[in-house]
Amino acid sequence: MIDFSLGDDLELIQETALRFATDQLVPHDRTFEADRGVSRQAWEAYAETGLALLELPEELDGAGLGALARVVVLEELAAADAGAALALDPFGPALYPLLELGGVEALRTLALPLLEKSARAVLAWDPDAALRVEGGRVSGVLPWVPADQPELLVVLRREGAFAVQEGLHCEVLRGAGLRAAGAGELHLDAAPLCGSWDGEVPAARALARARLYVTALLVGVMRRSADFSRQYALERQAFGRPIAHHQALAFLIADLATAVEGSRCLLWEAAWRLERGEGESVDQMETCASAFIEAIEQSGFVTPNAVQILGGHGFMQDYPVEKWMREARALGLLLGGVDAAREEAGRRLRLTDGQVELTSGAGSG
Repeated sequence: MIDFSLGDDLELIQETALRFATDQLVPHDRTFEADRGVSRQAWEAYAETGLALLELPEELDGAGLGALARVVVLEELAAADAGAALALDPFGPALYPLLELGGVEALRTLALPLLEKSARAVLAWDPDAALRVEGGRVSGVLPWVPADQPELLVVLRREGAFAVQEGLHCEVLRGAGLRAAGAGELHLDAAPLCGSWDGEVPAARALARARLYVTALLVGVMRRSADFSRQYALERQAFGRPIAHHQALAFLIADLATAVEGSRCLLWEAAWRLERGEGESVDQMETCASAFIEAIEQSGFVTPNAVQILGGHGFMQDYPVEKWMREARALGLLLGGVDAAREEAGRRLRLTDGQVELTSGAGSG
């Protein structure tokens, strides 16, 4: 028999995340979206749960847990409010280059101070070196980051990563999705680097973990969208019976549920393989990229159709499905989007002088 249960420890973590999301996020999702951030009460309540420290090493007073615990938590938070999930996490996917390339010292000096300041880091994937680095300083523009004013910028490239704390000038944008996280155009003018690390393999692993982070948010958004539209269809009456009982909608609702479950299975498998080191490292990274692709593509099917099930109501802010559709689209643009991930998933191995090498880098822009 195949066992899809998470186990007692992970189920307890999942229940904690669900309880927090239900109590602190769901009742205030529109408020957080309008305010471009979460309340101080929500931030403090999240800090008390310890969920932000799941992947920090135990030597830094973290839980030392792996990717599977993180994606389980993110799914529950995103099912309530994906933008708020990003706003609450001081590290976000920027944690992974620090963890994989910088190690404990980078986490101690760059990540932990964010907790004390109630500040946030953002991650930029820059495979084509759009940002210019000269003499220990970086210049350029990032057209969109999901934050109004990040305290720390971590830039990930194929061959390594670097971090910037000073000289981050952000022009606030209105943004379409993830408004609770904020949105800004980030300008850097000879901003000094506060850390730089090299390593193609750990950089690729950091990218894979960052993609799992976004994938989990997408699965949470899809799940909530599919569940809400199904419940609406069961309650909405037409021609003497719930519209969910009409064959066309019944089939569509089933397809939405299948898309969500399939995406979650790929997500969990990728997280499980990554944290246990199953297979070659390139296989782990391809699995993470594949899960990312599936989530983006299925979210493009689930969230618009959830809106359509509600008909004209779906496009009104009286109902949250339009918000989830916007957030799914925004999440799908992160980390190079689906095109970069397709190239990552399609990488092949070749043998050169007895060494296994990658036929391409860690992705494409």
